[in-house]
Amino acid sequence: MENRVSQNKRYFMREFQLYDTDHFITFNIIGIDFERRLITVNISNQGRLSVQTFDLKGEDDALYFEYGIFDENKIPVDEFEEIEED
Repeated sequence: MENRVSQNKRYFMREFQLYDTDHFITFNIIGIDFERRLITVNISNQGRLSVQTFDLKGEDDALYFEYGIFDENKIPVDEFEEIEED
């Protein structure tokens, strides 16, 4: 399943997993609003699904969002599969 997030990029529903010492948390990009610098992701955590929007941080070539109680985990957008449009 693919999601268009800008005029020239698409991100596929490829899992990015974070291990928080107890279990894996899985992230999938739903959409990115580059103008407002926001990213919306689907999060699967111990069988619970949620959709959350985070501030998109970093420079255009190294984007990430922060996750966790104290935003201690930086999740790089580059870890999600990306393809260029023809």
